[in-house]
Amino acid sequence: MLGRRMNNEGVAARFRRRRFALLPFLVLAALFFSYTLKSASSSEEALLASVGHGDLISGTAVPSEEAVPFVFQATVKKGETISSLLSGWLSPKEIDLLDRQSREVYSLRRIRQGRPYLVRTLGDVFQSFEYEIDCEERLVIRAEPEGFLVAREPIVYQVETVLVCATIRSSLFEAADEIGEIPVLPLRLVDIFGWDVDFALDVRSGDSFKAVVEKRYRNGEFAGYGRIPAAEFINQGKTYQGFLFENKEGHPEYYDAKGRSLRRTFLKTPLDYARISSGFSYNRFHPIKKKWCPHPAIDYAAPVGTPVKTVGDGVVLAAARDRASGKIIKIRHNSVYQTYYLHLSRFAKGIKKGKRVRQGQVIGYVGSTGMSTGPHLDFRMKKNGKYVNPRRVIAPASPPVPRERIETFRLTVDPLLAQLDAVQIPIAMETSARLPEPDGEKRSGRQRDGTMLEGRGGM
Repeated sequence: MLGRRMNNEGVAARFRRRRFALLPFLVLAALFFSYTLKSASSSEEALLASVGHGDLISGTAVPSEEAVPFVFQATVKKGETISSLLSGWLSPKEIDLLDRQSREVYSLRRIRQGRPYLVRTLGDVFQSFEYEIDCEERLVIRAEPEGFLVAREPIVYQVETVLVCATIRSSLFEAADEIGEIPVLPLRLVDIFGWDVDFALDVRSGDSFKAVVEKRYRNGEFAGYGRIPAAEFINQGKTYQGFLFENKEGHPEYYDAKGRSLRRTFLKTPLDYARISSGFSYNRFHPIKKKWCPHPAIDYAAPVGTPVKTVGDGVVLAAARDRASGKIIKIRHNSVYQTYYLHLSRFAKGIKKGKRVRQGQVIGYVGSTGMSTGPHLDFRMKKNGKYVNPRRVIAPASPPVPRERIETFRLTVDPLLAQLDAVQIPIAMETSARLPEPDGEKRSGRQRDGTMLEGRGGM
C-alpha cells in the first residue's frame, strides 16, 4: 500500500511540474492572439478612415489628406463605352445609376469613337469626367457629396479675330493653303456664298476672297475657326459680300451690306466642290445605251464618298434603288419643286421616306451605282412636274433685315465693312481665265444641242 501511495505522489508531482512548464507557452499564446485582434481592428479603422463612407449614388469616397490630384486625358477608342472608361473608379452599379441620371442632359450611350475626354481623380477617388460632344459643347460630370452633377457646358476658347485674304491661282483650297489656312476655311466660304456662286464651275484664276475670321485657341494651340463675321468673294470681277447678323427668329444669317439676305430657296450646287462632267441636254449620246437621248441633269464628277447635300428644305419622297439610277433620293421642297440625286454609293444615316431635311444637310454620298461609267452625282430638278436646268433656276431670297432693326444692323456692319475695305487685293489680269484641268482630264467637245461637256466623268 505504502509503495502504491508513493507512486501516486510521484505522478502528481510530475504533472504539477509539466503544468508549470506549459504556463509560459499559454501566456505567450494569449498575448499573440490579443495582439492579432488589435492589429486587425486597427487596420480596419485605418482603411475606413482613408476610404470614407462613399454614397452609392455619388460613387465617391473621401480622399485622404495625402491624396494627389491626377488628370487622365485620351480619345474614345473603338468599342469603348462609359462603363469601360470609368470602370477603374466606379462600380458597375454606380455607372448604371450615373447613366440613368445623365439621360435627361446627354445620353452616355451617345459617346462616340474619336472624341476627346478626360477623367480627374484625387488619389484613387473619382472627381469628374469631361467629354467633348462637339467643337462647341462638352459634357461635365462632377462627383458631389449627395450624387453626381451632370451638365452641358460651352467649351471655352481664346479667340483672336483676324483678316485673311488671298488670290486664287489654281483652286480655292490651294489659295487658302498658301496663306497658311486649313481646308475648313474655304468650305465655310462656300457655305456663305453658295447661293450666288457655283463653286463647281464659276471660280476662275484671279478670283479672290477676304474674310474677318475668329481663330480659336486652346492651351496656346490652334483649335479651329469660330464665327466669320464678314466675308467678301470676288468672282469674275463681281463682288459678293456677306455679314453675319441675327434674323428675326434670333438665328445668325448672312446679309449683304444693304441688309438683303444671301440665303435663297436653293443652293447653287449639292456638292461643296466638284467638277461638272456633263451638262443639261435634251439630246445627248448615252455611253451605255449607245444612243441619243435626253439628259435632263447636271453630272458632277467627284470621288466616291464625297458628301451630297440637299439644295433646299424638304421631305424625302424616296430613298431607294433601281436598275438605271442606282441608289437614288427624291426630295419634295414645296408644291412646285422636287430634286433628284442619282448613282449614290450610300444614304446618310437616318435618310428614309418621310424624313424632313434642312438645306445643306448631308443626305448621301457620291458613288457609281446603276447605269454609270464612273463616280459622279446625277442631279436633277423638276418644276411643276417638268425637268428644268438647275443652273438656270432663279431661287427667291429669304426676307431681308426687318426695317425696325436696320439701325442695329448698320452699327454691326459698318465697322466690319471698314475692315474689309482696309486691304485691297490687286485684280489679276487673268480674271476671266478658267482654272486648270486636273492632270489627265480632257474636254470632250460639244453635244448636239451645243452644250459643252466640261471634262470627262461618269454618265
